[in-house]
Amino acid sequence: MAREGRDRGDREERDSEFVDKLVHINRVAKVVKGGRRFGFAALVVVGDQRGRVGFGHGKAREVPEAIRKATEAAKRALIRVPLKDGRTLHHETRGHHGAGKVLVRPAPAGTGIIAGGPMRAVFEALGVGDVVAKSLGTSNPYNMVRATFDALKHQQSPRLVAQRRGRSVAEIISRREVPKGGEASA
Repeated sequence: MAREGRDRGDREERDSEFVDKLVHINRVAKVVKGGRRFGFAALVVVGDQRGRVGFGHGKAREVPEAIRKATEAAKRALIRVPLKDGRTLHHETRGHHGAGKVLVRPAPAGTGIIAGGPMRAVFEALGVGDVVAKSLGTSNPYNMVRATFDALKHQQSPRLVAQRRGRSVAEIISRREVPKGGEASA
């Protein structure tokens, strides 16, 4: 019995490392003989603010239950995103899902999170401090979040690129930084 209490405490401690952000709640009505039955759908983003983030969708008759289901789904669907200096992205990326199109780009230190609604929640949960993002398509929060995740899945660190190409990280970074005088000499 003491073991059960200790396991539960460990699980709560592990869950407490995550930050969850409620992005959107949708109320739907089903018309029945006695009137209307309301249901709720919740969209939640969960992250550890150190490079892992996930989103989930939950539906229930009560709002807290829908949020709980969405949070559980988000924790099951975590992805890891490589961060530059633990504060921004490595490179500019586009993502899309349905009519949702987003553009995310790294920003210099001190810029902050310049992004709208649902995208801001994703970056806050991810732990990105400096980023510029623009939603180019729909304003539907579900599609914006999915498009943002599509963009984040395409992020690659110089270490991953170097490993894939069989080169050193220094070679990859030196090619990326072009001299300010114009074109790179070949």
